[in-house]
Amino acid sequence: MNKRSSLAKRVVVLCMGTLVVGAGGVTLFGNNLRKLMGASAESLAGNDIQYAPSPARKSLRTFGSNSEEGSTYAPVAGRGRAVASSTHSAERPNPFTLSSEDRLSTFAVDVDTASYTLFRRYVTQGNPPPPESIRVEEWVNYFRYRYPSPTDGDFRVDLEGAPSPYTRGRHLVKVGLQGRTIAKSQRKPTHLVFLVDTSGSMNSADKLPLAQKSMKLMVDGLNETDTVALVTYAGGVRDVLPPTPASERDTLFSAIDSLTAGGGTAMGSGLEIAYRHAARKAHPQNVSRVIVLTDGDTNIGPTSPDALLESIQGYVKEGVTLSTIGLGMGNYRDDLMERLANKGNGNSFYIDSEREARRVFQERLAGTLEVIAQDVKVQVEFDSRAVRGYRLVGYENRAIADQDFRNDKVDAGEIGAGHTVTALYEVELTGEGSRVATVRVRSKRPGGVEAAEQSFPLERASLHPTLREASANLRFAAAVAGTADILRGAPQAEDWSLATAEALAEESVDGQPDRAEFLGLLRQVREWNVSSVARGTPY
Repeated sequence: MNKRSSLAKRVVVLCMGTLVVGAGGVTLFGNNLRKLMGASAESLAGNDIQYAPSPARKSLRTFGSNSEEGSTYAPVAGRGRAVASSTHSAERPNPFTLSSEDRLSTFAVDVDTASYTLFRRYVTQGNPPPPESIRVEEWVNYFRYRYPSPTDGDFRVDLEGAPSPYTRGRHLVKVGLQGRTIAKSQRKPTHLVFLVDTSGSMNSADKLPLAQKSMKLMVDGLNETDTVALVTYAGGVRDVLPPTPASERDTLFSAIDSLTAGGGTAMGSGLEIAYRHAARKAHPQNVSRVIVLTDGDTNIGPTSPDALLESIQGYVKEGVTLSTIGLGMGNYRDDLMERLANKGNGNSFYIDSEREARRVFQERLAGTLEVIAQDVKVQVEFDSRAVRGYRLVGYENRAIADQDFRNDKVDAGEIGAGHTVTALYEVELTGEGSRVATVRVRSKRPGGVEAAEQSFPLERASLHPTLREASANLRFAAAVAGTADILRGAPQAEDWSLATAEALAEESVDGQPDRAEFLGLLRQVREWNVSSVARGTPY
């Protein structure tokens, strides 16, 4: 049976008796919603549900590679308009792992958001997202979570758990990291190099013109002593503007406005020149960052993708970081943009509107630019007396071998100023033991060599007895992660329902516009599902 058809049928089955279909989509009412929020998941004493243990997949590669063995998902045909192409092989979802066989789960943090913004673009254009474009952690970390601010050090860890709304007898555990904020006056001197794709494929209102608006927004947010350089690439490379103080706003804006689209695409040479500019300004007390703005339709040029990634790694050691900004649809290479950002110790965004540009380049500028902790690794050690099994939801291509947690030569993720990082685990309790898990976080100061480590216990007594008593943060993160897992066809989410995710989202919008927007997108996807059931065809 087609996965999406099967998914749509599960939506109806779950809500049987309380399913109301109307112009606004499908809504869960009454006792089912109250039962969902008050469910005790067989109480905290454990349960008798069994599952077949899956062999744990422990990655021995550096995170960011997408050359993982395993199944891939076939792209879903669009509903009308042309959609982005993708050669991204979806990572196999993390399996449920028996804690008696492997009690450790280790991963690098992630603050990329491109996958979620792409989802929004697909849905608003009337298309479901291709499963291979969905990275759960990028959906979850798109949103703001109100975690306590750090009182000592660069970040604070917030732990929470409650019965799962999706699988009877299991719990969801949230690991949340909150980075310290930095005032504009406290930011390090920043040196940016914009590398702009000006090939013919960028000749569209949602590509080069939006890139130009984005750059101007970023310039407006810089301090006067910061500098900006501008390099473009198409059939050839053009060094448009040398490093110029942000105070020379008219000069910068004039150079940005002069850009036009035309010609072929060859990113490799442009990236090399941009990095050379940035390397000259690299210093432990500075921020030196390359920002690539492209529709991703690149043939790389004379350099292969692997060689390009390898060359970036050399500049990372010099202290240069990288942001990739995706624009437009068509032949967008989301997979390449993510790999570039991962290798470049930076972040990957997708800009689908001027509003999103403002969000990334004005509201969250400090976090976009300034790293406060680097090579941030998280290792969760589950107590096998208390936990029968667990699964990390997402972060598949951020996996780190357990033995490399304290190997400070192994690269990991970065946290920017004010950023939050959230991860969810699905766990099955045994009903015994007082401690569920110990969460360890290891990181370096920017430019540092030695890492520091902190440890945080999660006691059984601190778990919420019902989901209703959990924070809006946990409930909303569960709604987003559940939606992403369902839409990417994760085997572990086979019996999960978008109706459950919608009910969770409704109860946890918490007055935040981004969350309300997600709820509207989820309702649109559910409406397609219900319509497909009525037609007897997948949407």
